[in-house]
Amino acid sequence: MLANVNATRMELLHLRKRVALASRGHHLLSEKRDEISRQLIKIAKEIQPLRRRVETELLETCRRFMLARATMEPEDTKAALEVPTKKFSLAIAFARIMNVKVPHLTKEMAGEIICYGFATTSGELDVALMALERAFDHLIELAEKEKQARLLAIELQMTRRRVNVLEHIVIPELHETIRFIFDKLAEAERDNTSRLMKIADIIRA
Repeated sequence: MLANVNATRMELLHLRKRVALASRGHHLLSEKRDEISRQLIKIAKEIQPLRRRVETELLETCRRFMLARATMEPEDTKAALEVPTKKFSLAIAFARIMNVKVPHLTKEMAGEIICYGFATTSGELDVALMALERAFDHLIELAEKEKQARLLAIELQMTRRRVNVLEHIVIPELHETIRFIFDKLAEAERDNTSRLMKIADIIRA
């Protein structure tokens, strides 16, 4: 690679500019890497207790549904839940964290979750459905946080790779090429000086 380099002052100047640009890029990417790491740690701290809460709420919901099934006839359970009256939709907006596009989820619900009469149903079914409705908020928040963490982790990996390439390959190679050109120019300068001295000796003789 070095054999194909033009050992000129213009090339030396060009390479020094490239080193300055690469060093600037390395500095900015290093800052981005560190900030993404901080954001990931922050989100991870939020995810852990949130996941425990969601698991607890869903387990409680399942337990309530099992109790409701145990105290109701199967056909009554099926009839009670066959025609739901509550509508659920999910709105997705996007924000940016360190220039990474991450989702923000918002639920939109309409209607009543209890959609049956009370003559043939158990109170446990009411409690189970209301517990499920409460769990939705934390479940959606957990999904949002986990998706954000996944996207930031991908960006962090890419940023680390770029930092490493600049730090261990691009910048060292540029410095090596600069040293090569500088040595070549110095050698040419010595040769030129030597020729001039010989010419001066010949003229004086």
